[in-house]
Amino acid sequence: MVCTTSLNMLLLPVWGSMLLGLLSCFLPVVGMEPMGGATSDSDHTPNTEPLPSPPGSNCSELTVKLEFSTRVVEHEYIIGFTGYFSAKARSLYIRSALRNAADEALEWHIVPRENPASNFPSDFELVHIRQASPGSLLTLEDHPYIKRVTPQRKVFRMLKYSPSPEPTPSNATRSWQSSRPFRRTSLSLSTSFWHATGRHSSRRLLRAIPRHVAQILQADVLWQMGHTGAGVKVAVFDTGLSEKHPHFKNVKERTNWTNEKTLDDGLGHGTFVAGVIASMRECQGFAPDSELHIFRVFTNNQVSYTSWFLDAFNYAILKKIDVLNLSIGGPDFMDHPFVDKVWELTANRVIMVSAIGNDGPLYGTLNNPADQMDVIGVGGIDFEDNIARFSSRGMTTWELPGGYGRLKPDIVTYGSGVRGSGMKEGCRSLSGTSVASPVVAGAVTLLASTVQNRELVNPASMKQALIASARRLPGVNMFEQGHGKLDLIRAYQILNSYKPQASLSPSYIDLTESPYMWPYCSQPIYYGGMPTIVNVTILNGMGVTGRIVDKPIWQPYLPQNGDHIDVAVSYSPVLWPWAGYLAVSISVAKKAASWEGIAQGHVMVTVASPAENHSESGGEMTSTVKLPIKVKIVPTPPRSKRVLWDQYHNLRYPPGYFPRDNLRMKNDPLDWNGDHIHTNFKDMYQHLRSMGYFVEVLGAPITCFDASQYGTLLMVDSEEEYFPEEITKLRRDIDNGLSLIVFSDWYNTSVMRKVKFYDENTRQWWMPDTGGANVPALNDLISVWGMAFSDGLYEGDFTLADHDMYYASGCSIARFPEDGIVIAKNLKDQGLEVLKQETAVVEGVPILGLYQTPSDGGGRIALYGDSNCIDDSHRQKDCFWLLDALLQYTSYSMTPPSLSHSHSRVTPPTGTEHPLPQRLEGNHLYRYSKVLEAHLGDPKPRPLPACPHLSWAKPQPLNETAPSNLWKHQKLLSVDLDKVALPNVRAYRPQVRPLSPGESGAWDIPGGIMPGRYNQEVGQTIPVFAFLGAMVVLSFFVVQLTKAKSKPKRRKPRIKRPTYLQQQTTTTTATATTGKNPAV
Repeated sequence: MVCTTSLNMLLLPVWGSMLLGLLSCFLPVVGMEPMGGATSDSDHTPNTEPLPSPPGSNCSELTVKLEFSTRVVEHEYIIGFTGYFSAKARSLYIRSALRNAADEALEWHIVPRENPASNFPSDFELVHIRQASPGSLLTLEDHPYIKRVTPQRKVFRMLKYSPSPEPTPSNATRSWQSSRPFRRTSLSLSTSFWHATGRHSSRRLLRAIPRHVAQILQADVLWQMGHTGAGVKVAVFDTGLSEKHPHFKNVKERTNWTNEKTLDDGLGHGTFVAGVIASMRECQGFAPDSELHIFRVFTNNQVSYTSWFLDAFNYAILKKIDVLNLSIGGPDFMDHPFVDKVWELTANRVIMVSAIGNDGPLYGTLNNPADQMDVIGVGGIDFEDNIARFSSRGMTTWELPGGYGRLKPDIVTYGSGVRGSGMKEGCRSLSGTSVASPVVAGAVTLLASTVQNRELVNPASMKQALIASARRLPGVNMFEQGHGKLDLIRAYQILNSYKPQASLSPSYIDLTESPYMWPYCSQPIYYGGMPTIVNVTILNGMGVTGRIVDKPIWQPYLPQNGDHIDVAVSYSPVLWPWAGYLAVSISVAKKAASWEGIAQGHVMVTVASPAENHSESGGEMTSTVKLPIKVKIVPTPPRSKRVLWDQYHNLRYPPGYFPRDNLRMKNDPLDWNGDHIHTNFKDMYQHLRSMGYFVEVLGAPITCFDASQYGTLLMVDSEEEYFPEEITKLRRDIDNGLSLIVFSDWYNTSVMRKVKFYDENTRQWWMPDTGGANVPALNDLISVWGMAFSDGLYEGDFTLADHDMYYASGCSIARFPEDGIVIAKNLKDQGLEVLKQETAVVEGVPILGLYQTPSDGGGRIALYGDSNCIDDSHRQKDCFWLLDALLQYTSYSMTPPSLSHSHSRVTPPTGTEHPLPQRLEGNHLYRYSKVLEAHLGDPKPRPLPACPHLSWAKPQPLNETAPSNLWKHQKLLSVDLDKVALPNVRAYRPQVRPLSPGESGAWDIPGGIMPGRYNQEVGQTIPVFAFLGAMVVLSFFVVQLTKAKSKPKRRKPRIKRPTYLQQQTTTTTATATTGKNPAV
């Protein structure tokens, strides 16, 4: 029918239509799958079994959900040594150390480890020790060759595959509730959501046409230049790979590090990851000719151990692996054996690529090891360049509470609906940052193969090339996209003209650039405010170790008012491995207290590294980098508009066990997001800024700020104890006009015992050291005003001032001054439910209190028993309106009528009915506290530390004009992209072998380019035959059309009889019956 309708078309359209039609018949449509494959069943139950590709389909589009959890293996310990020793030497050292323990009841033996690394020297040993006392373990650590003793950890991973649901639009503003499972979700996701950046979204179109990620990133350009990953060793740490998988041609080695006697992949995830990196057909990877090293570190039951990873990492170093993809992660950046081994890997020139996690869109959810400076941390985007909703966000939380987090992720790339190899054959589409990670690992492998001098390729130089070439996404901030989207071709240009040097991440500081520089751009700076801290990463491409020469130099631009700001710099004493930090503190000079405008300057840093060939003068290579700084200064705001956030008294996991604030969220047991205004309290911060408040962060004790500058001190979810000097100073400050708002959380010793947890750092079963908040410590702080919180634990929905509210695992007010305002509500007793699985409603639970202190000019105090309504982690319904009302009360002494005249107002409780909560007996808070220290009997406060003192850099003014636009694509020194043009692309096709009988069917050849081994001449003749065939068909139809127009139509004998019969049987005229004149 298409042919008949084309007869009246012009020649060129006919030729084009027939050519496309012929090609569509003989060659598979690029990336197309049956329409049925795009339809997802929302009621489908996730299956933990590997799902084969459906028959007749070249690709199945699935969502993979990876859930992680860890626990300590009882009686097993990892003994870390100061160097690599033989098995005999390690045994002698351990025996010698335990002999000194003089513990007759001690039973121990070395656990045998049968794997490829067992015959080589190692830096650790796995030991089984029964009845080990703390003294015995300390004796081990006293041995001069033993560095550390840590518990053996067992890792569980659960893979669940399900059809990808239709994503819900995220343009609409709404609160987000956590759906993270109990087992830490760190690499993949449960549902495919996208966070839009303002562009038009057409998800159905993208789901109908799965993309070839390697070709979208233009890997085919490098393939045609002859670069296919040859000579690069890439390791995949995952679930293994089948021996005869048709997608791979250069599997150099498969090793098994588990206790199962198989090398094959029984789950499919490892095969998918390897396919994204190095598949040679169908869903082709980036580097098909690379040497693929498969490390099977997970069993078919999805179990692994720390010791397995440590052995496998050692073997990767021994094999001189170039690139390592690690699609696992977790929140514990204090897992010392793991973190130390990652540092050792990168120090041995292994480029590690890791996923940042799938705990987005919550901020402060980066996973380790992707959050390390020496690792390339990868976030996810969809095929429309929108940040994937599941992708974790920065900042890093290592540096809290005193400092500020670093910029992560490093880059983002496609992680939604990416195609990869199926477990046995065919393809499937998966989503998650575990998908984005091998995309970058494959790109890094391909890039490394393009560099002739491989000595120039190291973890720092590769990261420098990636972030310098990344394409920034519009409308997305730095903690979502890092430096931007992976640009393979620009990275190739930079890497192939690279000279060893140092660089910075971020490469500039512009507090006026919005939204990329959020949160720095969200609030101007002013005199008297807390210094703004920017934590910059120094990347040292010159060597694995380096140092900063002399001190960084601060040079303000005088024409741009650079002398209006003061700058202090602290930095790493040693840059190792490949990186270090540069912490820049910015403050406003006193002379600019009433000034408004823009100020600019830059910091100069010189980095030195030992020269490898010692031909450089002095045996060192040096590189000088410039950090431009641009800030907006405003006059100091009035006291009533300034809010101080207490960060110093917030504690989080790691290192200690600090439980979640909402006990209803059983799938998320740990409080690990930092409790910072730029992480899980981001929405609250944005709201306060929109209301005109200036919010600053206190990362030091209460004794270290000038209370006369601030209207309100905001304490939310505090877990830390308080110094006696802090309690005294706060009382004095409130008497002098400072106001206080406290958002508390649950604290109940019986419930804390119920949610006990094995502390991996102390190797004992412990109860949590606090509840959701440290209520006994808060009561010590506010007791002078006759206030206290209770150990009651309540939840429920209610209405307050015409606002719907939800109380999530909060406490009640046990004591309050009689002339204060107290609001009470009917709530469920959640403590009774947790302890006895019974339900009861308690009437008149005091939850909110307002109080004006009696001193002349004194401040005001507001208490609320639950912080979940302003916390992004588990917020059900926000209570930002309540925070506004409380700030109106504390800052302006305006009592909200909706509260003072509320029907829920009750008489303030006296606290005589029940005893106040006491600290849990035997708690170990002192081990993680900045306030407490160990002491015989009860822990005692430490001496009050000195307040942080910044050493302001001596300015070296420049009388020259500053650059007007700080943001350009980052240019490394000695790199000019205009001179690094791509060479002429020659006709080249990587070789692909033909399919043997019984192998997977359809070849998928987008654009006619496919890595692998097939005959080059045959590959080049396929388009020729297709063209000739199209021309033959076209000629046939042209000839038929010409004949039809040049010859008169005659009545053929074979149609004469039907015409005659028709005339005989027709009762009307022939023309009326047929609509034609048969005589013509």
